Amino acid sequence: MTNPKNSRQPNGASTIYLGKDGRWHGRVTVGVKDDGSPDRRHASRRTRAEVTKVVRDLEKQRDSTGVRKAGQTWTVETWLTHWVENIAAPSVSENTIDGYRVAVYHHLIPGLGAHRLEKLEPEHLERFYKKMQADGSSAGTAHQAHRTVRTALNEAKRRRHLTTNPASIAKAPKMEEEEVEPYSLEEVQRLLLEADKHRNTARWVIALALGLRQGEVLGLKWADVDFEAGVILVRRGRLRPRYQHGCDDKCGRKPGYCPQRISIRRETKDTKTRAGKRPIGVPEELLRLLRLHKEQQDRERALARDLWVEKGYVFTSPAGEPLNPNTDYHKWKDLLKAAKVRDARLHDARHTAATVLLILGVPDTVVDRIMGWEPGKSARMRSRYQHLTGPVLQQTAAKVGALIWGSSPTPHQHPPTPGGPVPDPSQSLAPVESGVYVARLGERLIPFLDRAHAEALISQWEEDHPDHSADVEEWGRDKWEHKGPGGIRAIREGMPDRRIVHHGHAAFLPDGERLNIGRYEQWAVLAWEFETELYTDLPVRWHTTRRPGCEVEAQVRGTNKDAVAAAMAEACAQAMDRAKNPGKYGDANEW
Repeated sequence: MTNPKNSRQPNGASTIYLGKDGRWHGRVTVGVKDDGSPDRRHASRRTRAEVTKVVRDLEKQRDSTGVRKAGQTWTVETWLTHWVENIAAPSVSENTIDGYRVAVYHHLIPGLGAHRLEKLEPEHLERFYKKMQADGSSAGTAHQAHRTVRTALNEAKRRRHLTTNPASIAKAPKMEEEEVEPYSLEEVQRLLLEADKHRNTARWVIALALGLRQGEVLGLKWADVDFEAGVILVRRGRLRPRYQHGCDDKCGRKPGYCPQRISIRRETKDTKTRAGKRPIGVPEELLRLLRLHKEQQDRERALARDLWVEKGYVFTSPAGEPLNPNTDYHKWKDLLKAAKVRDARLHDARHTAATVLLILGVPDTVVDRIMGWEPGKSARMRSRYQHLTGPVLQQTAAKVGALIWGSSPTPHQHPPTPGGPVPDPSQSLAPVESGVYVARLGERLIPFLDRAHAEALISQWEEDHPDHSADVEEWGRDKWEHKGPGGIRAIREGMPDRRIVHHGHAAFLPDGERLNIGRYEQWAVLAWEFETELYTDLPVRWHTTRRPGCEVEAQVRGTNKDAVAAAMAEACAQAMDRAKNPGKYGDANEW
């Protein structure tokens, strides 16, 4: 690479030369430093061939993945500490940062902290995960450590402190998804009978009947309960409290037990997703119980007098403060023991409620709303419950059906024979020998009892999608029960719903200028209820998002054409403002 005498390499080109020290030296320009000067890396070797190889490798790395940024030499410990306190803490929720800090300070730094950041290898991480589990940590804890270090090192790579993320290459600890076993009807009844003997009875009824998460129940306020409409609005969750000493650490206790403790965390936070914020219909019996609970709370308020702290929560301590999630958890465990019901997680009450909804054949979209499942995750969540076909669920299905419909048979359930075995749910729709007519619409499978319905759906769907193939297949009931998506409950007796869904879309550049991206501003499509990417049963909904290219999109859709047109103007106004003022919407760090 040396040039003839008096020649000159162009600016930025790599150079190789023999130094006065008798060694060969190479210099490669890999970028620009923070002060604007060229970032030239130096290498020295005994022979020209050796230094040439190093220069070529640096050039190749520069042109592909990029060369690690010059500057501070990080260890795993210094980077993780900097990341969790200065990068992650200001931008994630309280619960998330708590999990990050446990993984960083209790596991990752003690296990990996001494490594140079750029020297960390996937094998180091894999041996670390194995050692964690050998020392007694669960697979879930090891997986949390893996997710945390992967996120932290992704940020290091984004800032060019690393060229590759070893945590993205390392094999994550294997996690076995726990089998969910909901409570039977008898167990639920025993729990409710025992709960009736304690304060806040309605708290446990809500968990078992409506499936609200612990934080959602404890974050409920009376303003969220509409007794006339029979609806509870879920819109916030209770956070685990965090305290600091108010006595300068003179009491010798943990901060949470300090007599002068000071709360340093807000009590609640809004739901994380749009799906989480949802109205839920409340059975009349539960409304009656909530009215009794409100009267009892009024009596407690009168007894507490000036000690009562009025914050409007539905479930409180005897002094009006919101319940502590840890205390609530131990109350649940005490309730299980007193009711002589098998031990289980508090979250299993939510599983019970979800399973009963699915057994009763409540439509998927309604189940998703009640449970607060996000559209992208709802199918996976439903599948966790739908594959539970053991004796417990069969008994629960039969008894819940008898409880609601009495002893008369319905098209979906035969009454159990007194003293006899509970019938298998697969007998509820048709004899086992009968066939199921499956409309195959591209990748979708829609099963029917009646072939005419399957053929009618095919005919109409092909009109809407002329470029896609569709046909009818005949499956045995046994085959569909074990291999079909949704199992027996998915088999239809009639045509699915179809409606017109109206859409609106616009995009704006950072200066607020409207971007022409070759799409109509507003359009309408015919959408079936199983086409979830197109379907909505709301009159209108809209949102704005910032794309990676810094443009801001406004997206509107709904079943009411006039409402969509009106919302389009509102969405565009917000999108234009968001494009011009990213910091106002928390977008400043995204580009």
